[in-house]
Amino acid sequence: MKTFAVQTLGCKVNQVESETIIEDFLNQGYQLVRPDEPADIYIINTCTVTHVSDRKSRAVIRRAVRRCPDALVVVTGCMAQISHDTPEMPDGIDLLVGNRQKERLVEIVESWLEGGSKRPDLSLPVAADKLKPVLYTHIHERTRAFVKIQDGCQSYCSYCIVPFARGPVRSKLPGDVVTEVRHLVEMGYREIVFTGIHSGLYGMDLEGWNLPRLLRKVLEEVPGSYRLRTGSIEPLEVTLDLIALLAEDNRICRHLHIPLQSGSDRILQLMRRRYDSSYYRSLLESIADKIPDIGMAADVMVGFPSEDDSDFVQTYELLSDLPLLNLHVFKYSPRPGTKAFAMGDDVTAAIKQQRSEKLLALAAAKHREFCQRFLGRQVEVLAERKTGENHYRGFTENYMEVSFADTLDQRGKTVKIVLQGYDDDHLEGNVL
Repeated sequence: MKTFAVQTLGCKVNQVESETIIEDFLNQGYQLVRPDEPADIYIINTCTVTHVSDRKSRAVIRRAVRRCPDALVVVTGCMAQISHDTPEMPDGIDLLVGNRQKERLVEIVESWLEGGSKRPDLSLPVAADKLKPVLYTHIHERTRAFVKIQDGCQSYCSYCIVPFARGPVRSKLPGDVVTEVRHLVEMGYREIVFTGIHSGLYGMDLEGWNLPRLLRKVLEEVPGSYRLRTGSIEPLEVTLDLIALLAEDNRICRHLHIPLQSGSDRILQLMRRRYDSSYYRSLLESIADKIPDIGMAADVMVGFPSEDDSDFVQTYELLSDLPLLNLHVFKYSPRPGTKAFAMGDDVTAAIKQQRSEKLLALAAAKHREFCQRFLGRQVEVLAERKTGENHYRGFTENYMEVSFADTLDQRGKTVKIVLQGYDDDHLEGNVL
């Protein structure tokens, strides 16, 4: 029996696609091993969103080549799509598979092994490409299941390489999403996460469809004890309809991840973000007013070209005022081929680091402040992992992390907890 290993870098979509690759290889009779074990086939699903992602992807490829020189090394994902013809690509790669062909990876590998074409198809996905439904036959390690509802982006924010790697928006057919969710619930999963490259644009290529309508269809047609969670949604796509749905149906997690990127209107315009800071402020304050316990997260970037102290202060002050649970901080990374690349990279590494540290300190304070509001309250926690003897961690519907002790194995189960304290970056509680 041939063995294979899969190593994944980057976003949730990449992780979901790797799980699909694993499923396909298992169904063809291959045996899965860990990436640090000898294997006949190494598959590296790469990321290129920053130069650090590129560097990590290259390092993983080189390790795979060194570990088993006779193994078949297959590289796929966004770095393979963008950098396949650059001198930075490591030696020793046997097969490059672009994002358009990733769903056919097991078929391509088997054809290669049988002496078929070694010329990769690295053409960019097009709007006519449709996403195939995925029905798992093997239990995967996660206690939450992910459903990829959409791929692609055509917003072309000035700093972002993703549209060049993923192509235009393609939505999975609503009926296929329903089938996948029903199958996962029947397998015992208690939380289903909708993910995509630009999830808020779901349905723009399907007449009459959007994300709220898809959520309603799933909730109407899939019975069972489960909850749905949405992935990152852009500010202009958090509609009144979506907010109302979150407020009215407790099967949808009260949790929204809404990227900000900057609190400076000047920088937002340079980023081509299509909204201003006042819109973002009003949106989050309105959501918190309608759904008081909702956990909201923001992404923010420091060091975008020409960002000065005034721009950063505006960002810091806006974030300080907002009702946030989580704040994800990124340093600007110039990506060749993007509009921002031509603007240069004039903010020094030291200043980027300084601004990043200030925002991370703010993030920790905001997280603590939000979570401490819930001390003494009863919540439901989906236990995700065991952290020690009789100790578990999991997440509430609004995405607060909770640790608790129990003599029963609670992984994958929903547990009622009374929250008693806050320690470092998570809440602690007792089982009822």
